[in-house]
Amino acid sequence: MPKIHLLSSRLANQIAAGEVVERPASLVKELLENSLDAGATLIDIDIEQGGSKRVQVRDNGSGIARDELALALSRHATSKIQNLDDLESVATLGFRGEALASIASVSRLSLMSNAESQGMGWRVRTDGPDMEASVEPASHPRGTTVEVRDLFFNTPARRKFLRQEKTEFKRIDDVVKRLALSNLGVTFNLRNNGKAVRQYRSADSFTERERRVAAVCGKAFMEQARFVDIELNGMRLWGWLGSPHLSRSQADQQYFFVNGRTVSDRVVTHAVRQAYRDVMYHDRHAACVLFLELPAQEVDVNVHPTKHEVRFRESRAVHNFLYSALHRAVADFGPGEGFDRDNGFDPDKVRQESAHLDTLVSGGLNTNNDGRDGSMSSGGGQAHTQQSRLALRNPAPVGVAEQMAAYKSLHRASGDRGAWQSPLAADTANAEVPPLGYAVAQLKGIYILAENELGMVLVDMHAAHERITYEQLKLGYDDRSLVAQPLLVPQSLSVSESEADAAMEYQGLFNSLAIDLQRTGPEALVIREVPALLRDADTEALIRDVLADLLAHGRSDRIEMLANEMLSRLACHGSVRANRALTIAEMNALLRQMEVTERSGQCNHGRPTWTQISMVELDKLFLRGR
Repeated sequence: MPKIHLLSSRLANQIAAGEVVERPASLVKELLENSLDAGATLIDIDIEQGGSKRVQVRDNGSGIARDELALALSRHATSKIQNLDDLESVATLGFRGEALASIASVSRLSLMSNAESQGMGWRVRTDGPDMEASVEPASHPRGTTVEVRDLFFNTPARRKFLRQEKTEFKRIDDVVKRLALSNLGVTFNLRNNGKAVRQYRSADSFTERERRVAAVCGKAFMEQARFVDIELNGMRLWGWLGSPHLSRSQADQQYFFVNGRTVSDRVVTHAVRQAYRDVMYHDRHAACVLFLELPAQEVDVNVHPTKHEVRFRESRAVHNFLYSALHRAVADFGPGEGFDRDNGFDPDKVRQESAHLDTLVSGGLNTNNDGRDGSMSSGGGQAHTQQSRLALRNPAPVGVAEQMAAYKSLHRASGDRGAWQSPLAADTANAEVPPLGYAVAQLKGIYILAENELGMVLVDMHAAHERITYEQLKLGYDDRSLVAQPLLVPQSLSVSESEADAAMEYQGLFNSLAIDLQRTGPEALVIREVPALLRDADTEALIRDVLADLLAHGRSDRIEMLANEMLSRLACHGSVRANRALTIAEMNALLRQMEVTERSGQCNHGRPTWTQISMVELDKLFLRGR
């Protein structure tokens, strides 16, 4: 073996650069974070050839004093921490003191700065194997400019791994987008090859903040997003949740920020995925912009060189807070969102005033075998037929009974076809028009056509009724405690010691889930009882999945998930089928029920249940106004 020796400063910095500077986007992130930590409110970013030729970041922050410039390019030199206590409660984006030294070791770096509002600025460069710094006067306003040229010029192996210019710039653009979202009060200007590409103006008011989020995530996201702001036990979650209607094939529009820091954390992503699970189609992903704030000492940001990951001191508490807050917010997405419930449309009144529609739909619905979905299996049963009947014997909101006459005209034989008028033309002076409006007709036995104040509404009646029935079954199931079903033969289970320990630690949880799980050895468990609803499930796989969740997240909803799958199947069989002719009254009852049912915008499988076509969209179809 060769003798032990010290590495040169440049080689040590180049090794560090392998962790900190992966590509041009990495150095842009580090430079922008330094600008933000310096209190900058205006940052200009200039890129040439995807960042491989030139990157310049200019800010109006506090600047660097002349006698500190040379030190700024030294490794492990920082103004952001002084001792271990500071490291355990980091409140800045950068703090390791590696970025500038690492960047300088693999590029031609020049730094100009001025810490005074007036006076001369200074420039610092590093040269030679020991990276000796030289400082010289330079004209510069208050703030700092860092110019990086010829990235990886002295490490050609690293340069070969760079992608095409367009790809590298896109990654830089993504970095700027994330920092623009997490620093709404800062103006960002991004130029590429001399051309202005992005301009995010500082956003102080709520309207301006929404405008910036829309600039990053798209207008469609903001038009259907829900703003949330929830505080509990010293934690605050705020931001924008995307509608389930705008799900994506990839999680490329999920932005998470912890204390202003962009992170990719499995605790947060898992909580979001679980919150949307009941309304998201297959492997689709939600879009969101979420900010989590908690005491700095409760989160460790020093777990990864690039600071992309964090570790929560109480990850279980954080996950439970996120899931409960997001699950509630996602449940509120629906046709009634934004509707003034205090002015003519109250869910409690909808449930109370049942006399009129009870009479109109006293015949109920019959889930027979005439649907295009095929014959109903024997699992549907009479009980579920009764469930369908009850689901649509739903009361109308205040004022609907007075408007029934307008709908009856749709089905009356009349010699004067031109005499028909819109249901909304009836006297609605004393009643608000509900979000989904009033039914006009049924299309091909599948869709309900309704008219509301915005235009036309189309509803997939089976999908909508399936969600309504599903939510009613869940409520009924939750109201009754889980019933345990003893196994005829207790099932032994070989597990790891950590899994067995978790089974005992969470024994109270298993008991509440109607699971009798006992430890019979260091790595052995025995299952004696399971929930009656899941008696036909794969018990061993279920317990293993629950234990895996508990070890990873400190909680599990596998039991709830499987129970909901069973209830979803029952709801599918117990809902009105396609090609079932409905009366106007039955269609309106379904619309009213949708408006007061959680998650009614999607069926149990994540498919949309209704869509709105505005008058503007209809006019475009027929070229009106041109």
